[in-house]
Amino acid sequence: MLKQRVITAVVLLAILLPALFWRTPEPFLALTLVLLAAGGWEWGRLNLLGAGASIALGALTLALCAGAWAAGAPRQPAALPWLIVGAAWVLAGAALVKGGVDGWPRIQRPVRVAGGVLALVLAWLAMAQARVIGVNFLLSILVLVWVADIAAYFAGRAFGGRFTQRRLAPVISPKKSWEGVWGGLAGVVVLAVAWTLADQATQAAVPSLYSRLAHLGWPLLVLAALFLGAMSVVGDLVESLVKRSAGMKDSSQLLPGHGGVLDRVDALLPTLPLAMMLATLSQR
Repeated sequence: MLKQRVITAVVLLAILLPALFWRTPEPFLALTLVLLAAGGWEWGRLNLLGAGASIALGALTLALCAGAWAAGAPRQPAALPWLIVGAAWVLAGAALVKGGVDGWPRIQRPVRVAGGVLALVLAWLAMAQARVIGVNFLLSILVLVWVADIAAYFAGRAFGGRFTQRRLAPVISPKKSWEGVWGGLAGVVVLAVAWTLADQATQAAVPSLYSRLAHLGWPLLVLAALFLGAMSVVGDLVESLVKRSAGMKDSSQLLPGHGGVLDRVDALLPTLPLAMMLATLSQR
């Protein structure tokens, strides 16, 4: 399993990294569009749609992203739309986690299906706008989610259950501990501060998300990092409850050793739009 995970990770990086660092955003936008279209297909499967309907959902996701691209949306970030999207993610995320596994089937299937597709399209659009701003800006968001996940894993392994016996969400994700969450949040704060200092030291041509927020004050930067770290956990929990409701361990087997696309991007679905919300609001 480990060998398979490593091979898949190496292949993905060999494809994504050249596109990410290409002199123009288009190759990266095209690759991520295809990946999130695959996520649309997986979303159909998780909602127990048939094979044909799931493929159609993937095609719809691709078409909506392509339509936004053709309309020039990746180059038109605006504060108000992202504020609305961000507020919707906070409210919906909290409601879904509170409702848990049992609450998911009570939502009408058309609403569930449409909501998932919308989340995928908005995440792609946020990623596209972030890449148009610059690689340093986009990476600062992506790495935050990775650091939150890695720090939470090691903190959970080292301290899970030592301070709080109650698990974070025992029905949704029994292995997640509060100590893991605290460790992940500590990790993103350290990352945000270190990245800001690195930007200042190197006089980065394209400021990271953290540098954009730091000029409003270090306390705001810390709060923003904590907020994004917490919402990455919400994204992970939402996908976990959907999979449990569907009786599936992984969203698919498209990425051998890693599961499916949604298994890899679940924490990014809320984090990317919320990061764009913070970035656009900080520029006002």
